Amino acid sequence: MSQRKGKTIFSAVQPSGDITIGNYFGAVKNWTQLQSDFNCIFALADLHALTIRKDAEEFKQKTLEAYALLLACGIDLKKSLFFIQSQVNTHCQLAWMLACHTGFGELARMTQFKDKSNSHSGNVNCGLFSYPVLMLSDILLYRADFVPVGQDQKQHLELTRTVTERFNFLYGPTFTVPEPYIKSGAKIKSLKDPTKKMSKSDPDLNSRIELLDSPDEIVNKVKRAVTDSESHVKYGANKDGLNNLMTIYSCTTGKTFDEIEKEFDGKGYGEFKSAVAEALIEHLAPIQNRFSEIIKDKGYIEKCYKDSAEEALNISNETLNEVKKKIGFIL
Repeated sequence: MSQRKGKTIFSAVQPSGDITIGNYFGAVKNWTQLQSDFNCIFALADLHALTIRKDAEEFKQKTLEAYALLLACGIDLKKSLFFIQSQVNTHCQLAWMLACHTGFGELARMTQFKDKSNSHSGNVNCGLFSYPVLMLSDILLYRADFVPVGQDQKQHLELTRTVTERFNFLYGPTFTVPEPYIKSGAKIKSLKDPTKKMSKSDPDLNSRIELLDSPDEIVNKVKRAVTDSESHVKYGANKDGLNNLMTIYSCTTGKTFDEIEKEFDGKGYGEFKSAVAEALIEHLAPIQNRFSEIIKDKGYIEKCYKDSAEEALNISNETLNEVKKKIGFIL
């Protein structure tokens, strides 16, 4: 990554599940656009993914595929740093130090812990509880000025700011207090229940479109997508399913809702769904082709993540050593 003057943005995504168009249009596409304006540091958060039990071989393969796919989406290693979290040991070291400066009650109030505890009641582990502390470490190690956040992560960033200010008060200025970078990406909803966001963990495969879905899969999923009893293409209240498909079509074509309504004036949902599927297939084709090239080149992938991990370790070690010194560790 070539360093530039300016602000630093940190963002991470888990390699669990397959990346959906919701992840892409809501976050990943923004990552590629931010690279020209910020010092961007991105991570594949495989440590965070361990809160849910994994099959080792499948987990390894998913991690490699996610890394390759994000490169295919446009992360440019000449502009950005993109590493695999578990390969940079400073994250876990700082997480322990920050855990000792985070209140039990603060973590217990995290709504995401409560939600995930209910959905994974058979494995409510300590990692799930302390998840936000590792997130703190991820952000603070790189002195990030901004963190892109969605609605479900706002509480975690508020905790990050609280603990950062607490540490700076106790030991003197150490960490940058990060600000939220409000994502402007589209909010893509589930194809089966458009009142909820599209999720890669949804057990119903027809609820989502993944970046690597085949043209036939995309056509079939869009065809089965929930709409309403009306037949004219018009964005409006109580039309969550149609609104969602219009949002997807807008993301893939760049057209406004007004332009879409005019394009399909007098046409039914069947014709509109066909157009949505065709636009998606065309939009995703370059990403899928690039992914196919990258995933075959194991040497290239390995060089990318090893070089990135080395650079991330050098940057984060500077922060970690400063923290150790201020706390009183013998260096």
